Amino acid sequence: MAYTKVFPNHYNFPKRISRLGELAYNLWWAWNPSALRLFSELDRPLWDSLNHNPIAFLHQLDHEKLKAVARDIYYLDEYDAVMEKFDAYMAAQDTWCTRECPETLNGKVAYFSFEFGLHESMPFYAGGLGILSGDHLKEASDMGIPLMGVGFIYHQGYFVQKLTEDGWQETSYYHFNFEEMPIIALMDEKGKPLTIAVELPERTVYARTWMIQVGRVPLYLLDSNVEDNSAHDKQLTARLYSNDLEIRISQEILLGCGGVRLLEKLGEKPTVWHMNEGHSAFLTLERVHGLVKKGMHFADAAAEVKKSNVFTTHTPVPAGNDQFPLWLIDKYFPITWKELGLTRDQFVDLGKQVQSWGDTFSMPVLAIKLSQKVNGVSKLHGEVAREMWNFLWPDRKVEDVPIGSITNGIHVNSWLARRMRLLFDRYLGANWYDHIDEEEIWKRIDLIPEIEIWDIRRHLKRKLINYTIDSARMHWSSGKHQPSQVIAEGVLLDQYSLTIGFARRFATYKRANLILSDYERLIRLITREDMPVQLIFAGKAHPADEPGKLLIQQVYRAAKDPRSQGRIVFLEDYDLNIAHLMVQGVDVWMNTPRRPNEASGTSGMKAALNGTLNFSVLDGWWCEGYNGKNGWVIGDDKEYSDPNEQDKLDAENIYNTLENEVIPLYYQTRTAGDFSEQWVAKIKESIRSCAPQFSTRRMLRQYVKEMYLPAMQSK
Repeated sequence: MAYTKVFPNHYNFPKRISRLGELAYNLWWAWNPSALRLFSELDRPLWDSLNHNPIAFLHQLDHEKLKAVARDIYYLDEYDAVMEKFDAYMAAQDTWCTRECPETLNGKVAYFSFEFGLHESMPFYAGGLGILSGDHLKEASDMGIPLMGVGFIYHQGYFVQKLTEDGWQETSYYHFNFEEMPIIALMDEKGKPLTIAVELPERTVYARTWMIQVGRVPLYLLDSNVEDNSAHDKQLTARLYSNDLEIRISQEILLGCGGVRLLEKLGEKPTVWHMNEGHSAFLTLERVHGLVKKGMHFADAAAEVKKSNVFTTHTPVPAGNDQFPLWLIDKYFPITWKELGLTRDQFVDLGKQVQSWGDTFSMPVLAIKLSQKVNGVSKLHGEVAREMWNFLWPDRKVEDVPIGSITNGIHVNSWLARRMRLLFDRYLGANWYDHIDEEEIWKRIDLIPEIEIWDIRRHLKRKLINYTIDSARMHWSSGKHQPSQVIAEGVLLDQYSLTIGFARRFATYKRANLILSDYERLIRLITREDMPVQLIFAGKAHPADEPGKLLIQQVYRAAKDPRSQGRIVFLEDYDLNIAHLMVQGVDVWMNTPRRPNEASGTSGMKAALNGTLNFSVLDGWWCEGYNGKNGWVIGDDKEYSDPNEQDKLDAENIYNTLENEVIPLYYQTRTAGDFSEQWVAKIKESIRSCAPQFSTRRMLRQYVKEMYLPAMQSK
């Protein structure tokens, strides 16, 4: 197999900086600020207008600017330093893996996910699952773990969100030109696109393949938009998360079965197959099928395949666990179960879940039954998952169900603000990043003067507010927005007010409108002249989620209400760029899921790392993160049989905590002159307690030792 790195033939770099194109095709730049500056310094307005996409940027950049910087000694010094760092990274032999777990190097991990969130210029993700997948790949690269990703490339991406004057979410879609993105076309020996095929009812579906280089980790992506497919099948990889069950099952066959066939074509021989959520669970059947074709009995083949499969479940919410009616299984798999030597009922039993409305074929059930190791994504979620899937082990007590937990983490280099990174470099030691999951390193936070933390926090808030004002100004100048919409988009925000952020998918269980429950009380709280408060919301509802869209509309109408004085804001078209600005720039990160539906959550971890304080329901990761001194909780650690009662009590608690604790602490008499020392003390405690515990370094260390190594060693 050969692959090409296509860069326009008509575009020739000055020899002195000829490797800029090579750098642009490796996403290492996405989590290295010095590399990003090599691009942004060439033309900042153009860089921002292209959503920080280095390939499109270099295509459109005035060639004279490249000629000029090729003679600029300061730029060349930066360029040389970045390329030296890049080369050292890519060639490094001294990694976490070689030092701490060299036996891992004898195997390879294939990591399957339906979505990967790597950078704002490539919106092939819908939410937290995709962001986690992207962080997983980046950290695997940093640690030297022999891992490869497998997923889809969506040529229309996730949707673009536009809000009407009344706050109703409307959707449109991208139409990507992959030649304008840091994506590499995989070609076969004849120089033609490398393709795989899967059999669906009465037809064969083909997919060509692409690769994104994520540091040292390759991410292989399937694309059904090829000439040999029907117009319908070309759309299988057009968008994320179709509500059409026939499209969904076709996608999941393509991902699971097609992904296995792709790795075989590439000559890859994974020793661990990691299913990140149930979407790729058909890979288990494809692997079993391969052994059965070689003469192995189904039971023996399934037992053999199970040894090297691991599965991560991400949600207790039913909508997040794909299941199909049995008529679809009858339509798509009759040949498969015969070739496996199974009856129809035996095949159905592999994924059978009994529901009140009838039996279904559950993708998580299939993954669980054919995986050696299974985990939830926080301690609480592990408990919930053991109860949720207890029916698969009817002879065991809930606590004995073999589902563990590995709490999610974040890729620190991707989410830490540059100025915070420089601050940590000065006070934690130059090599602090190599010890990021060690609590001892973070005790040095106490060495940082409070005023330095406060100044950086103010700077990050200014960046966020400047973005909202610039965005509102742009919308206003388009002539398509009414004055009330411009107010709702943040043009009246100021940098001195306590600012609370809420940004995530607008699923109903996340209760985005909880703080609006007693609207009159909220208005009184946020409009006090001596202690004003600002609320910044952002997020998308799935295009088919009407209740979620109604939540957005309710928030947007509050933002337009003159009584809120422009202190409630909704930022349109939430993406990774806005996410970075918000987790770094707000003072308080609010999270209001209805416990225990938030399996983990990671946005609050990103906020904590940057000195933003968490104000959250005791659900997911915050059950482990909260220590009584590093933020605030909403409600208690109970589950209620009546959700209305739970909502009422949690809303009351939000108002009381804001009124009596959060707001007074922020505006406390400032003995140091310009800031609340007690607030900064809380920031320090938050960073010290959360940073080492909730990084992907700690998370991947657990995956390697608790999931990957046992799978490798069971062969």
